[in-house]
Amino acid sequence: MTRSLPSTAGLLIAAVALTQAATSLPAASASTSHPQVQKALERAVADGGVPGMVAEVRDRQGRWFGSAGVADLRTGRKRHAQERFRIGSAAKPFTATVVLQLAAEGRLSLDDTVDKWLPGLVKGNGNDGGAITVRHLLNHTSGIFNYGNDKEEFAKLSGPAWLEHRYDVYTPEQLVKIGLRNARSFEAPGDGFVYSNTGYILAGMIVEKVTGRTLAGEIERRIVRPLGLTGTYLPGRETGIRGPHTQHYSTLFATETGAKVHDVTGQSATTGWAAGGVISTVGDLHRFTGALLRGTLLPPAQQREMFTMVKTGITMPDGTWKDTWIPGTTYGTGVFSWTLACGVRVWGIGGAITGGFSFAMGTRDGKHLIATNMNVDLYGGHNSLDMSRAVIEAEFCPPASRTRNK
Repeated sequence: MTRSLPSTAGLLIAAVALTQAATSLPAASASTSHPQVQKALERAVADGGVPGMVAEVRDRQGRWFGSAGVADLRTGRKRHAQERFRIGSAAKPFTATVVLQLAAEGRLSLDDTVDKWLPGLVKGNGNDGGAITVRHLLNHTSGIFNYGNDKEEFAKLSGPAWLEHRYDVYTPEQLVKIGLRNARSFEAPGDGFVYSNTGYILAGMIVEKVTGRTLAGEIERRIVRPLGLTGTYLPGRETGIRGPHTQHYSTLFATETGAKVHDVTGQSATTGWAAGGVISTVGDLHRFTGALLRGTLLPPAQQREMFTMVKTGITMPDGTWKDTWIPGTTYGTGVFSWTLACGVRVWGIGGAITGGFSFAMGTRDGKHLIATNMNVDLYGGHNSLDMSRAVIEAEFCPPASRTRNK
């Protein structure tokens, strides 16, 4: 389930011409090796307890793929570039892109209220669907409580209880109701940023209301086929992963050293859906994120909307600022920027889910990107967010600057 726990779990629980451009990169070679990234992958496995991690870099010199550890702890099978994995909240930019394309077609407006499309659904606990807009949903400024942080649901979907409830099926309406039974995160829509998967479930429901088609079908028609993505799809009620894939592992939110790791590959995708249900590959994440950064999926007006960034926090009653997501980030619609330890700012998408963390980050022009996945979610001393950031910094932060900024 996509969640928004403090700090590390904030991500929880992303035409023929385009296809040719995406696949024209030369293969990896010795001249395009990335030894610092490879070392970071190996450290995550050797020191951090990650079963397996992959990274793929694309820049002006070509493509490089690196891996460490295994895809399957039982068999020792190695990880490889073509395997699929659950991408968690990196699904959000897929939903956001579809919404922005519909706006470009004049079929909806980001200023439309939720009530216009889903009348009467958002109400109670201070929520008013007549005051919350589509834009508020996409940039997490709606104030609607994140259903993943509901105490009752979190108790079911963490710890040993997860194993009992891993295949539970939820409808989008059920997820929204779970979020709405909690108090709002702040008083008025637009007054702050608090990460909310509930908002993206509502956005997915609006897509289906406007188009009369499934969100999965719209992602396939508008993004997957035009970009030539070969391993990306939004499952329905399937609990497995189609085709070649890595196994997924989790301590089920245990934080103590040596916590038991469970195979969580099979699980319900309905708990994430528009907010975190997509399955993809490192190569597909590269193509998609590159297209977002370069503006090949959206007209200029909607591209500006996607990259209109807000600070990821709220102003407290005493006037002080409180980060509510990953420090050093700003958020647009499904995309975010991240200022690394060395001061370099990268842009892209990311997500976590029970069983893994995935990122695709790079320069704003999309000419230099790294995509990563680790097949475990860890929240202890060696946590998945920090180890993912270390791999990204290994690519974008020169060694001298990393030492200087420690």
